[in-house]
Amino acid sequence: MIHIRFGKPEENLKASWEGVGSIMGKYLNPGNSGFTGIRNDTYVDKSGLIGLINDTIDTPRRLTCISRPRRFGKSFAAKMLCAYYDKTCDSSDLFDDLEIAADEKMRESYRKHLNQYDVIYLDMTNVMGNAGSEDMIAYIKESVGKELLRAYPDLKEGSSFDETLIHAVELTGNKFVVIIDEWDAPVRETPGKERDYLEFLRTLFKSSNTTDKIFAAVYMTGILPIKKDGSQSAVSDFKEFTAVRPRKFGGYVGFTEEEVRKLCEEYGCDFACMKHWYDGYSFRGVGSVYNPNSVMEAIRNDDFDSYWIQTSAAESLTGYISMDFDGLSRTVAELTGGGEVKVDTKKFANDLVTFRNRDDVLTLLVHLGYLAYDEATERVRIPNEEIRIEFDRIVRDVKRDDTIRRVRESEQLIMDTVHGNAEAVARQIEKIHGEEAPLHYNSEQSLRSVIKRAYFSYGDEFVLFEELPAGDGYADMVYLPKKDSMLPALVVELKWNQTAQGAIRQMKQRRYPDAIREYGGKILLVGINYNKEAPIGKRKHSCVIEKLCKNC
Repeated sequence: MIHIRFGKPEENLKASWEGVGSIMGKYLNPGNSGFTGIRNDTYVDKSGLIGLINDTIDTPRRLTCISRPRRFGKSFAAKMLCAYYDKTCDSSDLFDDLEIAADEKMRESYRKHLNQYDVIYLDMTNVMGNAGSEDMIAYIKESVGKELLRAYPDLKEGSSFDETLIHAVELTGNKFVVIIDEWDAPVRETPGKERDYLEFLRTLFKSSNTTDKIFAAVYMTGILPIKKDGSQSAVSDFKEFTAVRPRKFGGYVGFTEEEVRKLCEEYGCDFACMKHWYDGYSFRGVGSVYNPNSVMEAIRNDDFDSYWIQTSAAESLTGYISMDFDGLSRTVAELTGGGEVKVDTKKFANDLVTFRNRDDVLTLLVHLGYLAYDEATERVRIPNEEIRIEFDRIVRDVKRDDTIRRVRESEQLIMDTVHGNAEAVARQIEKIHGEEAPLHYNSEQSLRSVIKRAYFSYGDEFVLFEELPAGDGYADMVYLPKKDSMLPALVVELKWNQTAQGAIRQMKQRRYPDAIREYGGKILLVGINYNKEAPIGKRKHSCVIEKLCKNC
């Protein structure tokens, strides 16, 4: 990217009111120090987000709420916007070499809005901590009000909070840009007080001439979408962009694949490993999206690992899974095994307490980042190795009897496969198939779904690859042992209304083991067939397991 530097217009170098309004506060005009610290470190340019928010200024679209999973750069974006809009500082040195200044389409709006507004910046986690036992809403009004009066001594205090804001706009000629980070923290952490909080937001940002007079733009970000009140949103005028449908903000949810490639080239990291560990989210028009925090931690530590730090919200998922809504434990087994599940995300209440069915729990997992959602197919899956590790940990913490049984049966199935006990493997797969009714079991793809569910605890020892290019074709499923595993690799071929021996023959003839030719350990060929035409009472699944003879 070519970076072009612009001189800042003279009128932008001073506050609109000389001698007043230039005092930096905690919640009013906190300055650009937060983003300065971010720029002083390795920084991936996400300034294009500013252009999208600039497009909403003084329009009916001025209220924006973007929700994304934890550790996906929410606070970085909020601090960037604060530094850009805050009129008490000169942030040109922070932005002149970024995309927002260099892009021809955004250049004009960049210069027009840079450091031109009074900014109210609320990090709701910080607000809750500072308010303590005080009423949180009263604390916000009092704190912001005091800072306004200190910045503008001639300001007339109104009888209400929004009236004071109107007087401030009339005095200064400047509308406010409001930035609320972790907007949903009160909803997540103090559910008993959420009604008052949502009513405060509804009143402050209601669609009216008053709101148009006060706010140039409002940007809220958090983990959860806006809480629904009955069938309607409690803050209905916000335009929402979520982890389910980020739309035009998809490229700003995390790191794109191009951005990660550049980082790997710059720091000498293995891109294939980075992709395996932290890729897996995908948005329309953007493609692959990576967890920014995990990518940067892997680079800084020179180590691929799970950097998914636990939170109370995530820990509580163990309890939700234990409730087993609509066979949720069975669904979790399929997801952990590498499968995909169709989900209705539309009825989720956008909180951590209102759960009516399996889909509500799975939708929450999407918003928390534990599952990736495909908007086109409306299906979810575990996105990558980092999350699979955490998912597996949650599953093993569930104390439900049928979940414990599934884990044990899956572990036994793996041992039976490794030891060549084909009869036991066929019996267990048949059992899993019987438990999944009604399942549209009429193709190799549906057979694959059952296989994944049966082997769902594979992650302790293996990494799963599907449709792996091999020899003269594609290996259906390859379970490749991890470096510290003593188990052999499993190359699995699935057949439908044929024979398991035919699957073994095909793997040999088409040289499927070539897919892992650099792997030096033992390899087992596993052929599995489902015979739909088998007589009633006869086993429909069959299995053949052969050790690969490398010298044959």
